Amino acid sequence: MDARETLLALQAGQIDLETAVDRLRGYADLGHSRVDLQRADRNGAAEVIYGAGKTARQIIDIAGSLRTNGNAVLATRVDPETARAVCGEFSDAIHHETARLVQIGTANRDKPATRIGVLCAGTSDLPVAEEAALTAEFFGNDVERVRDAGVAGLHRLLGSLEVIRNCRVLVVVAGMEGALPSVVGGLVKAPVIAVPTSVGYGASFGGLAALLGMLNSCASGVSVVNIDNGFGAGFLANRINRL
Repeated sequence: MDARETLLALQAGQIDLETAVDRLRGYADLGHSRVDLQRADRNGAAEVIYGAGKTARQIIDIAGSLRTNGNAVLATRVDPETARAVCGEFSDAIHHETARLVQIGTANRDKPATRIGVLCAGTSDLPVAEEAALTAEFFGNDVERVRDAGVAGLHRLLGSLEVIRNCRVLVVVAGMEGALPSVVGGLVKAPVIAVPTSVGYGASFGGLAALLGMLNSCASGVSVVNIDNGFGAGFLANRINRL
């Protein structure tokens, strides 16, 4: 919303003076946080709340500011107790427990005709895979999920190959040695966003082994985000799917 629209909304009584001041300034100063109200104008998506380390009150305040300014809300890495408090404050809030997300509304954007695929190597990788899938859905994309398709049983991946090849972009989530994105990258023409997870025994070093394996992939068209960063992968997939 530009300055003219803000002033007209204030004049019409649709927003109060404080909201108008925040919009003209570009951020809402909550004391503990300064919420970026112009991010959607700059990069096409409103600010997303990183919930880890924040109190329930802080998340509620930030979410309230975003909602007041017409934005849907996505909060990541929210623990169950905090999620209950947030959902108690907003009647339309949804807690996605596996993905550790709290969603309030859905970003109002046109839905692309093409789909995003989210694959995970094992059931233990589901929290990160679901974070990616739900993030992409929050931004208005259709998502195909392929679960438990790791290289220890390659026939499971090949059984879903037709579904995978019909996706515009793929998010591939794996722990252990992180081999799955390389295999997928050799089978499809779509860009592959690889997500290493911290799943694995001691020598996986909390996902470092998977990260290094993915960075050294011999398959072309594979890019890599940080360990356990399902949100980052889902966000990037959304951008690629809208090109």
